Amino acid sequence: MSGQSEHIVVVGAGAAGLAAARELARAGRTMTILEARERCGGRIHPLPASQFGYPADGGAEFVHGEAPVTRALLREAGLSLQGIDGEHWSFDGADILREDHHDPHKAELQAVLRDLKDDLTVADFLRRHFSGNDYAPMRHSIERMVEGYDAADPERASTLALREEWMDGGHAPQARINGGYGALVDFLTAECRRLGVAIQLGCVVSAIEEERGAIAVRCVGGDLRGCDRVILTVPLPLLREIALPERARVKVAAADDIGFGNVIKILLRFSRSWWRERKGELADMTFLLSDQTIPVWWTRYPGQHPVLTGWFGGPRTAALAHLDPQALIDAGLGSLAAIFKQPRENITRELVAASATNWAHDPFARGAYSWATPRTREAQTILGRADGAVLFSGEALYRGADMGTVEAALASGLETARMILRG
Repeated sequence: MSGQSEHIVVVGAGAAGLAAARELARAGRTMTILEARERCGGRIHPLPASQFGYPADGGAEFVHGEAPVTRALLREAGLSLQGIDGEHWSFDGADILREDHHDPHKAELQAVLRDLKDDLTVADFLRRHFSGNDYAPMRHSIERMVEGYDAADPERASTLALREEWMDGGHAPQARINGGYGALVDFLTAECRRLGVAIQLGCVVSAIEEERGAIAVRCVGGDLRGCDRVILTVPLPLLREIALPERARVKVAAADDIGFGNVIKILLRFSRSWWRERKGELADMTFLLSDQTIPVWWTRYPGQHPVLTGWFGGPRTAALAHLDPQALIDAGLGSLAAIFKQPRENITRELVAASATNWAHDPFARGAYSWATPRTREAQTILGRADGAVLFSGEALYRGADMGTVEAALASGLETARMILRG
């Protein structure tokens, strides 16, 4: 069989699956994408512009740092980015204050990080090197960042991976796509269809079967598709729910050494930007941090849409697992009432539209994105091998610094496709 006549099935129409399918279809492979949802995009989840006044993102929203693959695709698609500037504020339980980025221990932290040779978890790192009372504010700040930004567990998260990402030198710049990530998904989906990729929605894959060298993908309901190779791009928690051939099943065991975190995301559209009126200096506020139930909020600044987005990431989200979307919206309104010292009914009166997603409740995600443990690089090597008819791809397999991002998913999908094409 020549490579050109090879039929490859991609499981999952998220960023990794679409990127891999497009690249392989361009090279003449016969491609089929099987997607469990009734839409493409996966953990990119566009919300209707009519609901929020712009194409909002219920899932991934930001473009982090350099993101060369994402930016190249945006240029191809004729899409532009809006850089995020503005001020970070925090609520200390009594008042809303401009974030103080000065940490008296920052130089000491960076020196210890620079000299760190052997990886250990963030919690162990802090216990070993910064256990005194003087370091308590810094420990709290680091743990809050690990949980809230990386959606990770400090007791399991890799210090070396986080050093690469943000500890040593702060955050890379962030931007949003004008038109939202949904515009990029629309472009990739249209490209795949133009290249002859068959995309079947509503197909929940239950098994990949291999017999005498023949591969077949089985969907719930019994549909069976024969093919020559399969690329699995589903989120990590779903890998164990698909019956796999022996060689692939052995590889999946390595996924236990890759962390996977959850995020709760709440979007609230108001009739006006009441927070600016309450405190004039908040006109350029981008992020607002607190220790409330929904701890992180951001605005659309420099855009003027009167929308606040609430964010809660990491293992502590399990405490809200019993809440449905409306109860999450109520929790968000309660958090804002506490932060701004406003009667909750006053804030609720201004509410025009709302959306809340606990990504752990999404049956085809079971959480938000991956993060590195000290054993993740080894696990990625095992899962990334090109041996056998079943390959794995997605943000969890990305070996760069921005694991867990859309950039990571796109880059992993491209790398998997190119690995196949290299033969």
